[in-house]
Amino acid sequence: MTEHMNAVSGDDLAPDYTFSGFGGSLPLGSRPALVIVDPAKAYNEPTSPLYAGAEKTVSNMLTLRAAASAAGIPVYLTQVLYDDEAGVLGGLFFTKVPALRYFVAGNPLAEFIDGFEPHPGEMVITKHYPSAFHGTSLAAALTATKVDTVLIAGFSTSGCIRATTIDSLQHGFVPVVVSDAVGDRHREPHESNLRDIAAKCGEVRSLDQALAFIRTLDA
Repeated sequence: MTEHMNAVSGDDLAPDYTFSGFGGSLPLGSRPALVIVDPAKAYNEPTSPLYAGAEKTVSNMLTLRAAASAAGIPVYLTQVLYDDEAGVLGGLFFTKVPALRYFVAGNPLAEFIDGFEPHPGEMVITKHYPSAFHGTSLAAALTATKVDTVLIAGFSTSGCIRATTIDSLQHGFVPVVVSDAVGDRHREPHESNLRDIAAKCGEVRSLDQALAFIRTLDA
């Protein structure tokens, strides 16, 4: 195992994944929802320690949201929020990631990015862990409305996006990560996680491809 891992470079991963039996495809359904994960000021304010430098990503998220709303696709916004400085509801996650203190209620960095204030009819999911599904009613809401596909945008690719993608798959919804509507602090974890998601647990589509998919439904 060690010899094989050392022999495969990043450039060789795609053919290696294919040879190993990864990289299958999931057919997109006809009843999607859009989940925008944590569009928080913490990731978009240049003075924030968590600043991701992903203004284009934010713009693409807004474009995707507008298209989904126009097509009548349900939109969910998630937010990370803790009630106290001890982060009791975050358990070990809050201990492991001290930066989560920026998401204690009352901290301006925990607020939605300007332009992402919830619109009428949009649903807000408050979460305490990386996945939008863990400990929330998201799966039940999607099931009740017969959603079969989840378009995923937001922050960050290597953390909450990946966790949400895996849980979407495990709950029986086809996860579709919109590659240029998700962002991370650095390009390397962003790209490597998109590659791994595409190989193992979800579909990865560009913004243009996602918009084209939405147009087919709207038609």
